[in-house]
This record gives sequence, C-alpha cells and structure tokens, in this order.
Amino acid sequence: MLFFSASIVACSKSVYQTAGFEEQPIKNNIDNVNKTLKDDFITEIKSGSKVAIAASCFSIYAFEELKEQLKNIDELRFIFTSPTFVTEKASKQKREFYIPRLNRERNLYGSEFEIKLRNELSQKAIAKECADWIRQKVCFKSNRTNQNMMGFINVDDTNYMPISGFTTVDLGCERGNNAYSVVNKSGAPFSHHFLNLFDELWNDTARMQVVTEEVLDNITTAYKENAPDFLYFVILYNIFNEFLEDISEDVLPNEATGFKNSQIWNKLYNFQKDACLAIINKLEKYNGCILADSVGLGKTFTALSVIKYYENRNKSVLVLCPKKLHDNWQTYRSNYRNNPIAEDRLRYDVLFHSDLSRDRGLSNGINLEYINWGNYDLVVIDESHNFRNGGKITTDENDENPRENRYLRLMNKIIRDGVKTKVLMLSATPVNNRFNDLKNQIQLAYEGKQELINPLLDTDRPIEEIFRRAQTAYNHWSKLPNEERTTARLLEDLDFDFFNLLDAVTIARSRKHIEQYYDTQDIGRFHTRLIPISKRPPLTDINNAINFTDIAQHLNMLNLSVYAPSYYIHASKLYKYGIEEGQESKGMSMAGREKGIRRLMAINMLKRLESSVNSFRLTLQRILDIINKHIEDINLFEATGVQQTFDFHDLTDGLDADDSEDDFFVGGKKSRIDLRDMDYISWRRDMQNDKEILDMLLCMLQDITPEHDSKLQMLGKNIQEKLLNPINPNNRKIIIFTAFADTAEYLYAQLSQPILDKAHLYTALVTGNGTRTNMPKVDNDFNTLLTLFSPISKERHILLPKETREIDIIIATDCISEGQNLQDCDYLINYDIHWNPVRIIQRFGRIDRIGSKNETIQLVNYWPDIELDQYIELKGRVESRMKATILTATGDDNLLSADEKGDLQYRREQLERLQSEVVDLEDMDTGINIMDLGLNEFRLDLLKYIDDGHDIEHTPFGMSAVVESNNPNERGVIFILKNRNNAVNIGKQNLLHPFYMVQVGDDGQILCDHLQPKHLLDIMRLTCKGKTSHDANLCREFNRETRDGRRMQKYSNLLGKAIESIVTVKQQTDIDSLFSFGDTSALVGDIHGLDDFELICFLVIR
Repeated sequence: MLFFSASIVACSKSVYQTAGFEEQPIKNNIDNVNKTLKDDFITEIKSGSKVAIAASCFSIYAFEELKEQLKNIDELRFIFTSPTFVTEKASKQKREFYIPRLNRERNLYGSEFEIKLRNELSQKAIAKECADWIRQKVCFKSNRTNQNMMGFINVDDTNYMPISGFTTVDLGCERGNNAYSVVNKSGAPFSHHFLNLFDELWNDTARMQVVTEEVLDNITTAYKENAPDFLYFVILYNIFNEFLEDISEDVLPNEATGFKNSQIWNKLYNFQKDACLAIINKLEKYNGCILADSVGLGKTFTALSVIKYYENRNKSVLVLCPKKLHDNWQTYRSNYRNNPIAEDRLRYDVLFHSDLSRDRGLSNGINLEYINWGNYDLVVIDESHNFRNGGKITTDENDENPRENRYLRLMNKIIRDGVKTKVLMLSATPVNNRFNDLKNQIQLAYEGKQELINPLLDTDRPIEEIFRRAQTAYNHWSKLPNEERTTARLLEDLDFDFFNLLDAVTIARSRKHIEQYYDTQDIGRFHTRLIPISKRPPLTDINNAINFTDIAQHLNMLNLSVYAPSYYIHASKLYKYGIEEGQESKGMSMAGREKGIRRLMAINMLKRLESSVNSFRLTLQRILDIINKHIEDINLFEATGVQQTFDFHDLTDGLDADDSEDDFFVGGKKSRIDLRDMDYISWRRDMQNDKEILDMLLCMLQDITPEHDSKLQMLGKNIQEKLLNPINPNNRKIIIFTAFADTAEYLYAQLSQPILDKAHLYTALVTGNGTRTNMPKVDNDFNTLLTLFSPISKERHILLPKETREIDIIIATDCISEGQNLQDCDYLINYDIHWNPVRIIQRFGRIDRIGSKNETIQLVNYWPDIELDQYIELKGRVESRMKATILTATGDDNLLSADEKGDLQYRREQLERLQSEVVDLEDMDTGINIMDLGLNEFRLDLLKYIDDGHDIEHTPFGMSAVVESNNPNERGVIFILKNRNNAVNIGKQNLLHPFYMVQVGDDGQILCDHLQPKHLLDIMRLTCKGKTSHDANLCREFNRETRDGRRMQKYSNLLGKAIESIVTVKQQTDIDSLFSFGDTSALVGDIHGLDDFELICFLVIR
C-alpha cells in the first residue's frame, strides 16, 4: 500500500502522544501535486546532512532523482520496515508471504511504477553510480521480525511521515496508483522523538539485521558484465517460472513405492528417468500421455519403469502391441534367465492390437471370451499411431450387424468400462499428416468426453475447438507452395492453446535434443552416421531375361478374381449373402473384405517381386495352386452336378507383418458360396486368364536360379566386403532386413553355410514364423539368438554367463524392427525397401541407438532396378486398379483419392531423401513433428539449471549481455518484454504471452517478430548456452559505445522499434480478423506503446 489514510495518520499521532510526545503544529503538508517531496528534499538536504529513513523499499531511481544532494551528505541510515534481504530461517513454503518480500527486494531496480525509467535502458549506469555512493555513505538494516513498523524520514531536524517507500512515486516524480498522498513535515523538537525512536530500533540487534552487503550485491548484479549463459537462464526463468511451481504442486510419483530401487529404474539413462517421472505426473493429472521420443531412445524401457511404478501400487496393467512385438514385451515379464529385469517380477498382461477385433479364442494364454477388459488400471499402447484414425462402425450391405473397429473396442471395452483406466501411448510417429491423428490418440485419455479434460488444461478453449482450429491452420499450410510450407510458417499459424495442450499430454525428445540438453557421459558419445549406400542390382545376369518393369506390366494385367467370388454371384441370389444389388461393397461384409484382400494381394505381389525372385515365385505358385483348385471344383461341379460349396482362402502367410494384421484377416468369417448361385463360367474364365499370365511368369522366372540371382550375388559380395573391411575395429556384425519370411529363409539357406565355411562366423534367422541358427548346442529361441548377436546391449554376461560365442550375422523380418536394442552391430542392410519410409527408419533404429560403442554406423539400401518415380507410379497404378469394383467393367485407371495421391507423393519425397541421407523421423519436413510444436525442451533446460543450485530468483529486470553472433545476419538486439495488459494476445498466437521476444537489427529492421518465440529461443540457446563468462573485448567495445551505459539512445530507439513491431502485427491481425472466421481482435484492447511493456532484459548480438 503506497499511502496512509487520514485515520491511520491520526492513530499514529495518538500513539506518539501516549508515548510522551507533545503534539506539535504541522509546519506544512506535502501532497506531491502542488509540491513534491523531491522539491522539498532539494531544499532541506544540505552538504553534511544526516539522513535516517525507515521505509518498505529502496529504489536506485529515487537515488538518481536526488543524487546531487545525496552525494554530499554525511551519512544515510536506512531501515527496511519489513523483512528484506534477511537470512532465511525457514523454507519458502508460503509463497503468498514470500512473493511480497521478493517484490520489495526487486524494487531496488525500480518499482512497478518505475518501469518507464527502466525501459530507458540507463539502469546499468545508475546502478553503478548508486552502488559507489552506498559504499561511501550508506548503511542498510532490515526489520527481521513480523512486527509492523511505520515509515518515516528524518533529514537533520526535519521529519517526514508517513512514508511508504523510497521510490520516485513517493518522491512525487511518478504518479503511481495513489488516490492521494499526504506527507506531514515537522520540525524540532517533534522530529527528535522520531529520530530517538529510529536510534532505538537501529541499535536493537534482536530486531535489526545489517543487510548493506546484500543490497550492494543485488545492485551490483544490475551493472556487472553478465555471461550470456546466465542471461539465457534469466530469460527462461522469467518466462517459465510458473512451470517450476507446477512441478512442486502437481501430483508427483510417490517414491515410497520403491520403484526407484527396481532393476528397470537403475537401467535407465538420465533422460529416460526424467521421462518416467514426467509420464507419471501426466498420467496422474490428465489420465493420459503420449511418449513420442525418437526411434532408438528406448521408449520401451521408459514404459517398463512406469509399469513398475503402478504395479508396485498394486495396479493391473495391460500392454497392447502389434503381434510382431510380442516376444519383446513377453520377455520382460517372464521368469526366465534371458529376462534382464526378472527380479522386478513384472506381471502385466500382453495382448495384440488385433485381439480387439476378436471375441473368442486364446491369445498369449488369455481366453478372450472371458477376459475382464474393464479391470485394467493402466493400458500401455505400443505403436499407438495404429489407432490414429479413430472410431468407426461398419455394417453389412443391409445396414445391419454393426461392428466396431479396434479403436472403438479399445475405448468402450477397456477405457470406458470398469475401473478408471490411465493410458500411456508409445509412438515415434503419433502424427502423420493431420492433427486429427493426435486428437484421436489423446481422446483415449479422456474417454472421448472433453468435459473430463477441459477443466484440467490451462487453455481458454475446449480441446475439440483447439484441434479444430489447429487442423484448419494445417489445412491452409499444407496448400502453400513448397518453398513457403515450412515448420516456422506452421508455428505462426497455430495458436497458444494448442501448444499448451501439447505440453500437457506429450513428451517428445530427439537424438539432437538428448545430445544438447543432457549429460551424456553415461550414454557415451553418439556415433556418426555414414552416408547410406544405395545398390540397384538387376533381376538377373541372364541376357534377354525378363526384368522388373516387364513383370510389373504383366502383374497389372491380372484381375485376381480368385479373391473376389462375390462379384460373380447372380443378382437374384445376392440376398442370401447379405449383399444388396447395385450397392457398393464396403466394410467387413463379404464383398467388402474381398475387395480389401484383393487390393492387398495385388500390392503384395509387387512388394514380393521387389524383395526377391524366390519370394515372388513362391507367391505366384501359391496363387496358381488356389486358382487350379477352384477351376477343378468348377469343372467337377459342371461334370457331375454334385453340389459344390466354395470356401474362400485368406493367404495371410503371403503378406508382410503389417498387412497380415489388417482387420480383413482378423475376426471375420470365412466366405462360403454355393457355386449354383454364381456365374461360375465367367469366374472360371477370368481365373483362367490369370492362370495363363501366372504360368507365363513362372516359366520366364525358372532360369533365375540362385547362381543367376543378381541381387543375392551382390549381397554375398557386400557381406564379404564388410567382413574384410570393418567400419569399426573388429566389428563384423551385420543385420539384413527383409519384409518377408520367404525371402529371409531363402537368404539364410543360401548364405549361412558359406559364411560359416569361409569366414567362420555364425548366422541366425529370425522371423515371425520362427528362428534358426547354425551355431551348435545353443537354445534356438528368439531372445537367446538376439543376445548372442548383441551381447553388450543385451547383457549376455548376466543372461548367459557361460557363453562366449557370438552370432555375427542376423537375417530378419520386421518382427525385430521395433523395440530391440541391437547396437553392438554397426552395419544394416535393407534387402528390400519397405513402402512405408517410417519402417526403414525404424529398422535402422535397431543399431542407431543410445549406448552404441561404435564410432560410425552404416546403412545399405537395395533398390529395385528402376527409377524412383517409375517405382512409385507403379505402386499407384496397382492400388488404383485394385479399387475398381469389377475390373473388366471400368476403364478408369486413376481411382485413388486426393489423400492417397498425396500419400504417394509424400512417400516419393521421403524415399528420395533416404537414398542420400539417414533421416530422423523428426526431420521429415513434409510431415508434422510435435517436437517442433512445443517448448518443453526449454522448460527442462531451466529445471536442470535450478536443480544444479543456481539462484536467479532475485535477479533484476533490465539486465543485458553481449554475445558474438554465429550468423552475421542475426546481429542486433533481442528484447524480452512483458506485456502489462492483455490487449496484444487477443489472437492467441503468442506462445509466451504475456512475454514477448523481438529481434531488431542494428539498422532498425525487425529480424524476427514476437510470433516466432521458439526460433528466438533457439537462437539464444545456440549463441548463449555454455558461455559462462562474459567476452571482455565485446563488453569493452559496447561500454565504449554507450559510455558505460549512460548513452543508450541507440538501443532505446531499437526498443521503440521492437514495441512498434508488436503494435503493427496486432493492427494487421485486427484487420485480418475482420475478414476471417472465428473471433475478431479488432476494437478489443488497445496498445499505447512503450508504457504497455516492461523490459525484462536484452541480448546484444555483435
């Protein structure tokens, strides 16, 4: 409170009368309007004066107003009337009491009403001059009790009271927010009574503590040369200090559970431990979390530590994973020697994503018919992006027999039903090309009911609207030309609420993030990724033999009617099979399933051709065998008239791991059609056409034996070259990935024995169909083979302490492309290129992992012997052709939707990049990466700095530092400002509101406006972090230019330009909002300029 009411003054007078003071007539009143206290002090303070002040605070700007008089006084004794700068006796638990004290201490550098003075940038010069004066003339003491003390000032024989603080407002130089201000001025002998009272307090050591040095230390901070590193953290503290308070106030993990004593906890790296604690915090607060760390950063182990925490609290946990990851999760819960965390006795259940489509049967020993889905307290969803498309109900052609997809079954059977279920989602790619991907996953955390999460979020809009606006912004951004479609542009278009939401429920770190912001001593230095090697072997070395393109053209002639028998059912019989005449086949109906399977099988043949001649040949033979069987059935029926019922075959063993888990193959009924209901003559004719094509292809391929398989022969030479010339000393390990078990078995059969005979190295085969090795007398199970292949990362010394042998070559399918630590290996070969670029990155993530002991690692890709554009076009043509309902009835060869065409273009761009570089998922520019959308890394930066014991709570506003530029184009000043009203952020575009960052060039041009704070924080981190001492030469040059901070006009003008840019952007936003959907910011709030902002600090980049 900056003034005393008349009743308080009267009360204070009566107190002093009671104490024996005689009331004296008031010489005059000072109202700081007609006459100011400053004017009176100029008259009363003389050379040699003795001044005593009791006040709540002291400001260097008050000194600046009276410095000519104060410099010549004999002494000044100052008492802080409330505890200020005193030694702490207790922890600062009551922040409502601590914050006023902190404000009193910060008033040294100007009160809230002296912001205008601080914005003049002269604080440094004033603080230095004031500190020099204090050392000569002043002693400060502070009331160390909770007793109330009224403020007053004595100048020789003159008394002024009541006084609140010693600031420019109290002197009458600034208006402040006082309704009125009356200071009573009295002379001797009345003033002597106050001086006696002051002396009594001054000498009472029980109530007073000398704080002169503390005051000087704080004032010195305002003018000393600051290290860039220190200023960076001062900026982070001011922007994110509420985050630090949230850390202490939120529901944090209960360490009494003992989970920090577990094996899994002690196997985590520091960044994984941080993630574990943050996940538990988010699960407790928001009921869900997405862990989106990059490939190779150990999301599985982080999740296991979270599981251990909840199991220690007697919670029931379910892990839902793709089928190919079964062995990985099953290992960590088993009581086997090959489980590195067996002592933790984890007991979670493991089921597959595809089990959500089933109502009966056994899965991992669990009877799906009787399982109590609603009894899980925590569900961990590995590869949660598989649920990004959200819920959908399909029906048959009569709009009957509704069937929920996996997403809805997960939501209704596990999350909504039974006990309250928390949801932890693991995915390196939670977002593909739309924000709805993220929304659908986050919805699992709040049961799809936004009223459950809206009150928990620090946002102004409900979550549904936040995502709607974000998707609208993304749709607009995605239509921009390539050169404008940058991450920075997208960040500009997204609003504040979206970033708050991401920070609340996601954790995403990249390898670069770990390298920059964590102590990696226990991890070791990250290895170097060599440029990928691309190989394009021809199909065969036989002259005039068929090639890849020729085969693809023949494949395009197939109609695959063997997979679509329902298309040939007579119209009059359709009703028997739940099909309505003329209605498009869809969903999980018979015709819908057939359509989906036929499309998958057409694509599958092309994939298998790319994989290996042998795999392709086997596929053709399987299809031909089925066609021959059906043609024989038709011929037999035609000859005998005996009733013949056809059972439709799935052929799932011919698909890769991703396609085989499609809903078409899980939980649906087998098609059974009576031949009497079919136009079997047309069906036989179409199958006969396919048979002729398949027979011809098999004939043309029969001469391509392993000896003439150019791709196989090139692989053999590739292996030999690597073994003779290892890229790391004595490391001869190689992983060979293929999408198909047929190809893997073919490679193992052709290569394992020659490698053993010539190089004396053991080889292992690992596929979804089983495992094999030519190492004698060893268990042939999945985990044993991987442990022998990567003995350091898999801790062979613990699991197999008596085994000294190693496996050096592994041939595998994508059953180990995720969740496996195989970083002992330094060389990975993609024998075929998966059509999803993400899968290639995930494969490489088996060796591109933290903890690798290798200096360098190598990726080798085997591409089809055709141009990439032709390859992608081929895939598009196959997919498009298979979308036709009756292939012979349409001439349309371009049935792909806009989204599907966009997906093909996306894959083309990414596959093109993969030919020349190792791409991180977060660096795929045409996709969305949530690491670019949040500010969490800066918060974690600050948290570590505070945890290391640094105290920046008392640092003044207005500080600066000088740093050398890393980029000549960035020279100028970055200003960090705080808005004093809410008028600027009406559009909710500033991520840091009420803080604003603007970069101004030396010429006054705006280099980066306030709508790009993440970019500016990145610049500051890059230029400042780690520079823990000031650059003496740069500081000397700056001080010479500004005369030690006295001549700051240039920088004041640049500050004005920064403020002007904020106002200009707001005005433009106001205009734009009048012509766009949603809220308008026009006519709402106003900005007058400099006085609406407070300067927090500034960084001079030279």
